[in-house]
Amino acid sequence: MEERARKIIKACMQEKSKNPADIFCRIARQDFIRIHGPEHHMLDGAALLTAYANAGGELDLEAGLKELMRRGLQMPGATCGMWGICGAVSSMGAALSIIDGTGPLSADDSWGKHMGFTSDALRSLSQVGGPRCCKRDAFLSFQKAVAYMNENYNAGLELGEIQCGFSDRNEQCIKERCPFHKKEKKKAAFICVHNSCRSQIAEALGKHFASDVFESYSAGTETKEKINQDAVRLMKKRNGIDMEENQYSKRINQIPEPDIAISMGCNVECPFIGRPFDENWGLEDPTGKSDDEFEKVIDKIEENILKYEKQFGPIRMNDNNNNMPPFMAPGGEA
Repeated sequence: MEERARKIIKACMQEKSKNPADIFCRIARQDFIRIHGPEHHMLDGAALLTAYANAGGELDLEAGLKELMRRGLQMPGATCGMWGICGAVSSMGAALSIIDGTGPLSADDSWGKHMGFTSDALRSLSQVGGPRCCKRDAFLSFQKAVAYMNENYNAGLELGEIQCGFSDRNEQCIKERCPFHKKEKKKAAFICVHNSCRSQIAEALGKHFASDVFESYSAGTETKEKINQDAVRLMKKRNGIDMEENQYSKRINQIPEPDIAISMGCNVECPFIGRPFDENWGLEDPTGKSDDEFEKVIDKIEENILKYEKQFGPIRMNDNNNNMPPFMAPGGEA
């Protein structure tokens, strides 16, 4: 473990970032850091000290890291389960102690503030629950530590969004329960025969309202030279979306394989895409009709998109009918 500690110090001394989570992740990807283990009792606080020094904090970084390693090496493994205290939190508490020079007899407010930080960090870990994950516990602790240090030291630490890149190495990964689990967005394909009107509107509204929930594509079994010009005009007028800027009529084989395929409706004919549709929205084709008829179709598509975005998050295939929004057709084959 002493050799791991020396390598952590060496790696930290080469870092320039003000973001402790970034520093942590870069070092944690190296072969001397395991997915779980007591090296995190040193690495986590070390990343925090390094970011603090890089942000201009008053600290002899090398001396601070050596002291942190000395303390970290005294901590036993599995403290989270066996002692009820996470080593990531303790490591960051030790980092704060080193910055402030706090000891057991300190009479200033740092003793109580550090206890407040560790209590707050442990609470955030407890709310997610087990089993332990040394990466998740570090990320949760960094969130609390950066907020604490920026408030109390005006430290100027950075953090940003954290997405875990270690789940494939963690046999106990809790996946979607973890707030840092990397979530891949579903691909939704909106299909009609010519990919010129309804499906183009759905693609545009999906990108406009729900790009954070799913990726939107549209296609047809045949193509048109242009997107329906009435659809282009009305979408620009009511939503400020220029569909001709990035969209065009295309066939099924020109888009990525979708997680879910939605038919716009079969009033013209049912497009064949080589697999059953997951849903059929049953929309009338407004081509050649009045603006009022177009508006009704656009309204319905927008309603469907927003119901997905607001109520159900990522589009889910094979959901049971009891959880389906009312516009989804049971069976769903067009």
